[in-house]
Amino acid sequence: MSRTIISTANAPSAIGTYSQAVNVNGTVYLSGQIPLDPATMELVEGTREQIDRVFRNLRAVAEAAGGDFSHVVKLNVFLTNLADFPVVNEVMSEYFVEPYPARAAIGVAALPKGSQVEIEGIMVLDA
Repeated sequence: MSRTIISTANAPSAIGTYSQAVNVNGTVYLSGQIPLDPATMELVEGTREQIDRVFRNLRAVAEAAGGDFSHVVKLNVFLTNLADFPVVNEVMSEYFVEPYPARAAIGVAALPKGSQVEIEGIMVLDA
């Protein structure tokens, strides 16, 4: 098994005991990103802004792993308010084109640092 830890300064550094991503034989597991500005490590304000920041953070990690959003096969979206789901769809359409990855949306009571959204993903790099 080939295992590589992915890290980039273009996304927030880990705030716990995890890696930004792990590549195992070309499958990249992207850790959940919350809307931290990587330069300040502070949450951005506003629902749409938070969702956009999360996708920007995920994209930075995907690129550091040698891929892009066209390689993403699965996303898990965690929201503290499921009423924000239409905003997720709107912002996601700015980052992804069809065929879209598989996706789940999960309502949660709370997220780290008071975030409204966290998104994790799985990416498969071309062989």
